[in-house]
Amino acid sequence: MPSNTFSGILRAFSGSDHPKNFTSAIIAAAGSSVRFGGDTTKQMTALCGMPLIVHTLLAYQEADCIHEIVIVAKKSELPDYEELCLKHGLYKVTAVVPGGFTRQDSVLCGLEAVSKKSKYVAIADGARCLITPEQINKVCRAAYKYDAATAAHNATDTVKLADSKGFIESTPDRKTVWLAQTPQVFKTKLYRAAAYTALKKGFDGTDDNMLVENIHHPIRLVECGTQNIKVTTREDMVLAEAVLRRRALEKDLEDTL
Repeated sequence: MPSNTFSGILRAFSGSDHPKNFTSAIIAAAGSSVRFGGDTTKQMTALCGMPLIVHTLLAYQEADCIHEIVIVAKKSELPDYEELCLKHGLYKVTAVVPGGFTRQDSVLCGLEAVSKKSKYVAIADGARCLITPEQINKVCRAAYKYDAATAAHNATDTVKLADSKGFIESTPDRKTVWLAQTPQVFKTKLYRAAAYTALKKGFDGTDDNMLVENIHHPIRLVECGTQNIKVTTREDMVLAEAVLRRRALEKDLEDTL
């Protein structure tokens, strides 16, 4: 874990303003990357010249709605973040903490490290390295209005629900079917209540939306397109690299006009 001195430096860089909607990003990056394979975790694997996780962190760094970033990391990788933050100017990072046994536990570790000023938490997968600052801001602003909002994509394929034997049981209207992404943004008090209710009841959710759904609070869906993928396998890295290179080329073309 970074030293107290390093954490103090990061908090000093993050500023002392008290915006009305102070938003803390919790970046979940403590996974072991079993499906990804190899000796290096996916978050530390090089992608277009820097670790995958840095692409994610830079997007949250550049998002106007994000005021601090808390990284929840794999214990063995904690020392790496000091160098990454300094090298890439990630001054919004205020803490780097070790994760728990599950992703849900890890997000709780991150929640305990957010600033007392936090009004909203934007919980994100570290492996969603194609998220853009504009999309992050869009989801945050929806949460400011509705108290809870999530990045998502409206399904374009026909979706089938299967029975326990693998046969089609029904076909829902795809207009009502959405694929959840991150960030998932909630009023901090709301998410804290949902997280500790789930902990008390032993409720396990596959994403943070489920914890808030569990206490019956509505969540606004925000369309963020198909590119906001979660890198899980080596094949996903090929797609991520292609998208990042195309974006860089488009930016170069814009700069020359």
